[in-house]
Amino acid sequence: MLKLIFMINRAEGMSYERFVEHHRDRHAPLFTSIPEAERYVRKYTVSHPVPAENYPPRAYDGLTEIWFEDWEDHDAFFASDNYRTLVNPDEARFIDMDSVAVMVTEEKEVI
Repeated sequence: MLKLIFMINRAEGMSYERFVEHHRDRHAPLFTSIPEAERYVRKYTVSHPVPAENYPPRAYDGLTEIWFEDWEDHDAFFASDNYRTLVNPDEARFIDMDSVAVMVTEEKEVI
């Protein structure tokens, strides 16, 4: 299983609350609405930091995980017209694209 983790920050001038609302209530439903998401994506999550005493302040405003079975599914999803014309343009509406950090992993369950 191929797992992509995108650590993201909000676009300049956007409040944290508006960023979370857009990410959860607009972007995530848009992402899951395209047929390619059902066909190629194995898991899709959006996460946002919560106050955590005794931990450092948040480094990012949010995190998105996208899991694919393999690179072929990854490539097919991101090359699809629906992703490129519907989902991708929405990302720049709420994400500071210059601050995005990406980690590509293969998850190994330990416990």
